[in-house]
Parts: sequence; C-alpha cells; structure tokens
Amino acid sequence: MIFSGKRPNNLGVNNGKLAPCPSSPNCVSSQSTDAQHQIAPLTFTTNPQQAIANLKNIIQSLPRTKIITETEDYIYAEFKSALMGFVDDVEFYLDPQANVIHVRSASRLGQSDLGVNRQRIETIRAKFQ
Repeated sequence: MIFSGKRPNNLGVNNGKLAPCPSSPNCVSSQSTDAQHQIAPLTFTTNPQQAIANLKNIIQSLPRTKIITETEDYIYAEFKSALMGFVDDVEFYLDPQANVIHVRSASRLGQSDLGVNRQRIETIRAKFQ
C-alpha cells in the first residue's frame, strides 16, 4: 500500500461547497468553474433519500471502493486503483433545492490521472440515470 497516500484533511462540505480542486489535472468537481476540472453534477428526479440510497448502491457495486463517511446528504468514498493501489477520494453532496448531487473526485498522489477521475464520475452517472 505504498501509493495510498494520506487521507486529505480538507474533505467534507463547507457552506454548501466541496473542497476546490488543486491546480493539478487529477481532480474533477461539479463546483469547479474552470474547464479542466469542471464536470456536471448528477441530477435526480426521485426524492433525496432515494437518490442518495441509489448512489450508495452504485458506489458499493464498484470494485475496490470503501465508503468512509455517510450522512443523509453526503457520501465520501475511497476508490483504489487495481494496479498500484493508488487511492482517489470521491465525494458526493446532495443539494435538495437544485435536485443535484455535487461530485468531487481527486487523486491523492501525482499529477495526471489520465482522465480516471472524470471517467469514474461518468460511469457512476450512467448507472445513476
């Protein structure tokens, strides 16, 4: 587990916002305003409880994932890469007013993620819709 890195201390929701992405390209966030990091939030038409339950089921169905924190409007999970055990920190924050779930997916280590974080969120989005 030499590539797992340390769990960041800036995770969670602060005034309705997830932590901003660092300048490195290995992070995507639905709350980012720049093109490199911007990704659309997940949208839902069910009630918030059902939406977060669906999301939790999808996360748990993916390989090498572990849900670390879970509340009625927030999920934080660790996703581990198959090859080297790199860990990505992935957060979901449900905004009931806007009927969206904001997402943030970031690699703990390194610079480039070869698009892995963006791809992961799009995989989750496809299952979620």
